[in-house]
Amino acid sequence: MTHLGLSQIRGGIVTLTGVTSPPPAYDEIVTIAIENQPPRTGRVIQVNGDTASVLVFEGTGGISLTNTATTFTGKLMETNLSPTLLGRSFDGLGRPRDGLGEIYPQKKRPISGTFTNPTNRIYPRNYIHTGFSAIDGLTTLIRGQKLPIFSADGLPHDKLAAQIATQAKVENENFAVVFAAMGVQHDTAEFFRRTFEESGVIDRTVMYLNLANDPPTERIATPRFALTSAEYLAYDLGYHVLVILTDMTAYAEALREISSAHGEIPSRKGYPGYLYSDLASIYERAGIVKYSKGSLTQIPILTMPGEDITHPIPDLTGYITEGQIVLERRLWQRGIFPPINVLPSLSRLMKDGIGEGYTTTDHPKLAAKLFATYAEVGDVRALATIIGEDDLTEQDKILLEFGEKFEIGFINQQEYESRSMDETLEIARKLLADVV
Repeated sequence: MTHLGLSQIRGGIVTLTGVTSPPPAYDEIVTIAIENQPPRTGRVIQVNGDTASVLVFEGTGGISLTNTATTFTGKLMETNLSPTLLGRSFDGLGRPRDGLGEIYPQKKRPISGTFTNPTNRIYPRNYIHTGFSAIDGLTTLIRGQKLPIFSADGLPHDKLAAQIATQAKVENENFAVVFAAMGVQHDTAEFFRRTFEESGVIDRTVMYLNLANDPPTERIATPRFALTSAEYLAYDLGYHVLVILTDMTAYAEALREISSAHGEIPSRKGYPGYLYSDLASIYERAGIVKYSKGSLTQIPILTMPGEDITHPIPDLTGYITEGQIVLERRLWQRGIFPPINVLPSLSRLMKDGIGEGYTTTDHPKLAAKLFATYAEVGDVRALATIIGEDDLTEQDKILLEFGEKFEIGFINQQEYESRSMDETLEIARKLLADVV
């Protein structure tokens, strides 16, 4: 059924009244035809009697109350799925942006995802190798885990994300990367594309790019398109899939903008009260299920506003996910890459995916000893600022030296240096030998 005209336009949301035959449904997709413009796509976000509020993904610029014809399709938003997804690049609404034409679908699925019976989930085991000692050795990424990276403006999270995507692998298994960027600048998007192409991993990568000048409403759909493709690759084709989502702060801010335009009552910092459940609907799509050889692992990246880890976005993300990797400005200012502060970083599933049968038998003990010793370094550094290094005990001076060697020799890596797990653990053994 097609309806002419609109009753209200507010931000990225339009409202129609008198919609009765057939009645609109929540999450239903609509097509909006505009005079002398390409058609746009929207999603029903509220139904009240014969009134429907529609979120327009391409924005409402150029739309008036009288120049539109809105068609209710009776369908949910779907994406085309096929093995030919690998090596392709799409915009934030799943439309090809690489000039290679549409995907010929073997399947179509709603981007909202499919319900997974909790009894069909398998506890995550084994690990994904990233090539970074600070991650592989101390905050190991486990297959099926969701492990966010907490960053801030000016820190190299884009470079870290690109390098993880190019270096990550699972030994002797099919491996793929689904990369989704939200609200990125054109030069950043080009950096990701060029990095994947030059490193030779583009053929096992699927990219979804929502640019900074694209409508913010489009960002709501971008991670869901990416995760639907990842679920197909993991559970239908048996790939071990790593999904990298950057930047979830841009996603949350788009959600706040839409909520404000819709007139909803704001919660903390102006974000909607359902921010937790909305983020959970994205993060909880990671995992491993029975009857499938694959796995879906997530690394969401978010920039903490004001470098405040108690801000609602990192705070709620920490409740949903299984740990975090925290980037620190002090390390970056010293030229250390990746500038990972290992003390507030942790991987809650690490203990079940390392050790005998996965990495080495002494990996858990080495990781625990490195954490404990580096924590002592922080205490000694604080003491040295008060009494001076000359008055420290010999053991304290050994700890200070360990801290420098740990940051320079273990955390810091040369550009595009990918260390094996054995190399990472051997460096750890040598560092600890000097303080035992």
